[in-house]
Amino acid sequence: MSNKQYVFNKEDVAKIAKQYAGQDHEHAFAKVVVELRKMYPGHILPDEDLQWVFVNAGGWMGSMCLLHASVTEYVLLFGTAVDTSGHSGRYWAEISDTIISGTFRQWKEGTTKSEMYYPGDTIVHTVGEATSVQWSAGTWMVEYGRGFIPSTLGFALADTVFGTQDFLTLFYTVRVYMKGMLLEANTFLTEAGVF
Repeated sequence: MSNKQYVFNKEDVAKIAKQYAGQDHEHAFAKVVVELRKMYPGHILPDEDLQWVFVNAGGWMGSMCLLHASVTEYVLLFGTAVDTSGHSGRYWAEISDTIISGTFRQWKEGTTKSEMYYPGDTIVHTVGEATSVQWSAGTWMVEYGRGFIPSTLGFALADTVFGTQDFLTLFYTVRVYMKGMLLEANTFLTEAGVF
């Protein structure tokens, strides 16, 4: 994957998000989506496909709105309206989160102290890293993942399948991921001159 060309740049995604840090998260997210569509035309889902979906994973609960999905990248809006904490998961992907509002605490494996992050901060979760994570109520962020994205799905869906057994949320999650994959395939084929 080191030779793979990616659509997104994590620094650019973080820079866009940081412009709106500290603002009302709904207003900020609307602006972030507009900026991402300008910078990455054809790679962000249209408004009619954007949907907030619950995520239960690692003992925590949040909500996500997927903007882009492929086998090697994703971009989403993420957050929680309630205090929540748990395990980060361990992935074959690097994940970066830029905080728009609220606070995020992370305790890295092998350490005895946690770190607190605030609006405008970007946290990078490296490949193979595991941490304890904690979000305060009202924490919202822009997330970018790069790597083997299917490796994140087992963790992201395990609590839904084996814990909450919320199969409607499972359906919503799989459906929006497939919409993202189809958009990416369509954009690739269009740019290649097939369509």
